[in-house]
Amino acid sequence: MRTLKALKQRWSSEGGYRQFLAIAFPLILSTGALSVQHFVDRMFLSWYSPEAIAAAMPAGMLNFCIMSLFIGTAAYVNTFVAQYFGAGRKNRIGPVVWQGIYVSALGGLGIMLLVPFSEPIFRLVGHEAAIQKLEVGYFAILCLGAGPMIASTALAGFFSGRGRTWPVMWVNILATGINLLLDYILVFGLWGFPEMGIRGAGIATVLSSVFSLLLYIPLVFRPLYDEEYHTVKGWRLEKDLFIRLLRFGFPSGVQFFLDMSGFTVFILLIGHLGTVSLAATNIAFNISTLSFMPMIGSSIAISVLVGQYLGKNQPEMATTSVYSGFHLTFAYMSVIALAYLFIPELFVLPFAAGADPAGFAEIYRLTVLLLRFVAVYSIFDTMNLVFASAIKGAGDTRYVMFAIVIASALVLVTPTYLGVVVMGWGLMASWINVSAYVIVLSIIFLIRFLGGKWKSMRVIDTSDV
Repeated sequence: MRTLKALKQRWSSEGGYRQFLAIAFPLILSTGALSVQHFVDRMFLSWYSPEAIAAAMPAGMLNFCIMSLFIGTAAYVNTFVAQYFGAGRKNRIGPVVWQGIYVSALGGLGIMLLVPFSEPIFRLVGHEAAIQKLEVGYFAILCLGAGPMIASTALAGFFSGRGRTWPVMWVNILATGINLLLDYILVFGLWGFPEMGIRGAGIATVLSSVFSLLLYIPLVFRPLYDEEYHTVKGWRLEKDLFIRLLRFGFPSGVQFFLDMSGFTVFILLIGHLGTVSLAATNIAFNISTLSFMPMIGSSIAISVLVGQYLGKNQPEMATTSVYSGFHLTFAYMSVIALAYLFIPELFVLPFAAGADPAGFAEIYRLTVLLLRFVAVYSIFDTMNLVFASAIKGAGDTRYVMFAIVIASALVLVTPTYLGVVVMGWGLMASWINVSAYVIVLSIIFLIRFLGGKWKSMRVIDTSDV
């Protein structure tokens, strides 16, 4: 009875479960829609050919790894908006959104310039010739769509930072629907369109990013918002505010970049073990997005609540909201982890449905085995995301960045290189490294959160007008 009473109180109190879910639920559906997009996209490619699914993850992750430097920076608009909103300084929200747009313009242009280097990059990686050719084409196409994706991230911060997350959900769901429809048409060549395989998947991703940006523009820049938040009036490049966004946001982008870099290098090293190991790893990671992506929605909500309460100078309420988010996220992840552990075949079956049975048999066996690793590290990934997001919501981004640098180098990349290239230990040893990496990070961020230094941090400048 006492436990039930405590849960009821936690549900309705400020910083409790209901407040967390009001912000997190649309974001969970939003990032969940993205996980479905990735899942179905890879499923179509596994139906198309083993080479296509083997090439999709290395090329896609390398592209996203590079984009993550700018996405992480632009996404930090969310924290600025949250703290300005909590402090009641609404007229500064539009200007900081515009600084994020300028970051996305620079990032989009820079990534487009990588297109001519696609072939040398993947020649250096050294995968099999058939896979390498597919990687080059897919990577080049994805680079062309970087700008709209980064800009959409900055514009989404206008809504999520204020705790108004339903528009973000609807934009992502509609963009996901467009992506899946175009995927099916362009990969297999339906309704008069040519069969384009992995290139078709890349084009579908780019067009859905453009569609997402086109949806955000009229939503953010409507006259009502311009009057209150200066979403149009605040269009100018403000040197001090831009530098401030870079000061806090760039370490967040670097952290995102390094985290993705570690996993990208991991995937590229697994490619040296052959197509079967690479395809199984790609599918296992893709399945893990079903649990990971909804947690991203929860982590954004935690950053928003921390930012808003710190903007109001209420650090203890920020702490309460973090634990509310952790409780619910941990419960969700525990259920998914049990499913990975006891019914892994259920998640692999969609990939096998349209694939050649003989060619997919060994991939199927390995993927089922790898999901056991995913089940274990997913539990720790909850701590990783929740507590890292909490301290980032305060502005403690450099600590997160350095933690990722050290853990990625010492626990993930170096041991995997030694195991695969030098010692020849194979796939299982490499996945032990991934699990250890996630566990180490979760402990690091929990300790930092419990230390409490983040409670005195702010990203907004009270003298900035």
